Amino acid sequence: MDNQEIRNLAPKALWNKFADLNAVPRPSKKEERVIAFMKDFGKNLGLETIEDEVGNVIIRKPATAGHENKKMIVMQSHLDMVHQKNNDTEFDFDNQGIEMYVDGDWVRAKGTTLGADNGLGVATIMAVLESTTIEHPAIEALFTIDEETGMTGAMGLKGGILKGDILLNLDTEEDDEIGVGCAGGVDITATRNYPEEGIDDGLVAYKVSVNGLNGGHSGMDIIKGLGNANKMMNRLLRSASENFDIRISSIDGGSLRNAIPRESVAIIAVDENQLAAFEADFQDVASAIQVEYNSLEENLSITAEKTDLPDNVMNMEAQQELIKAISAAHNGVYRMSPEIENLVETSNNIARVIVKDGSIKIGCLTRSSVDSTKDDLANAITATFELANFDVVLSGDYPGWAPNMASPILKVLEAKYKEINNENPHVAACHAGLECGILGQNYPEMDMISFGPTIKGAHSPDERASISSAQKYWDFVIEILKDIPVA
Repeated sequence: MDNQEIRNLAPKALWNKFADLNAVPRPSKKEERVIAFMKDFGKNLGLETIEDEVGNVIIRKPATAGHENKKMIVMQSHLDMVHQKNNDTEFDFDNQGIEMYVDGDWVRAKGTTLGADNGLGVATIMAVLESTTIEHPAIEALFTIDEETGMTGAMGLKGGILKGDILLNLDTEEDDEIGVGCAGGVDITATRNYPEEGIDDGLVAYKVSVNGLNGGHSGMDIIKGLGNANKMMNRLLRSASENFDIRISSIDGGSLRNAIPRESVAIIAVDENQLAAFEADFQDVASAIQVEYNSLEENLSITAEKTDLPDNVMNMEAQQELIKAISAAHNGVYRMSPEIENLVETSNNIARVIVKDGSIKIGCLTRSSVDSTKDDLANAITATFELANFDVVLSGDYPGWAPNMASPILKVLEAKYKEINNENPHVAACHAGLECGILGQNYPEMDMISFGPTIKGAHSPDERASISSAQKYWDFVIEILKDIPVA
């Protein structure tokens, strides 16, 4: 993999570390190689480097001359990345490094997620740790694991390990934004078994496909009203089941909980006497969906093609309960924040639907900056699936990060941003899961802030990082490090 083009970008210190990092496979929950990579990096610099019991890596660097009396800072980013690829892209995330290229002002990956979320943050910290010229106070670099699929690294970090007074989280994705709060979340998993039945005579099989959707981050992008492949598929199946004798054999829709589902495939069987009417009705529903999403989902494709008959189908009762449950389950924005303009307070993403071999599994991610509203929506979704005879489990519950508008480090960043850019930054909370809320449980006195370079399309193969923004952000980081308050 030749990433020399990337390595020549400015600022070189940042992009070279990003290229080094992206050569290391780092799926969530499979971070062994990137943990070893980061420990070797710290030790090779002669810096104190430790791995805690869950796999987080902490590297400590003393203050540079003249900054010894400043407050110690924690610079924090997560090591793992979301792995998504286009369905026609051949790529092994477990063993291949990300293949990058320059497209105008953007760095992109070839058919996969880029890993700028949160790789550019990790690379920033690495570049600061390696530098012999950047002025800074004492630094604790905190590299957490598994942020994308459970935040287990942040949850597992015990109190007392960190000594820093201020935490700089580098996981915000707009360079004019300073993050002061975020949403919490909870995973909802609904499962049930169903009896399978053999195929009757006189049935013809179809492969129904929904693909080409934008997908994206199920928190940050949920406000856009983008298409959800699981909801679209269910809409197609509901219309067909109400009007024709169809039987579902399997469904495979979506992927990760924190990604809006881009694709879904179902195998169904249709009475051979109803084929023409079924195809006409299917086309009507597909066309209606296309029209509704025309301005948002230009590449949406909905097809039904004849295929080989499966061996088995769902029994009719389970089929109807499944379709009704997904129809009723809330997807998308549930409530906007009444306090902060244009902030989604609460939402749900129906992320994964698997129907296969007598079992159903549906995965959702419910987010909210208000715990009581999160619980309210989670209870509503739980009730929906329980009414359809599913067993429902809530897991991975993590807290939000409540905004502190009186934060001393916020005042520093606001002033420094205005000084550098001649305009005020956008101070905001985000509808995504940052680790600050979790870290704050064991470090309640730590003053926290979040910022970062502009990244678009995170959690999708359209993920891209702005080159000009990376330079702007890097200059901001350097100036912030010079201006940390005295202890």
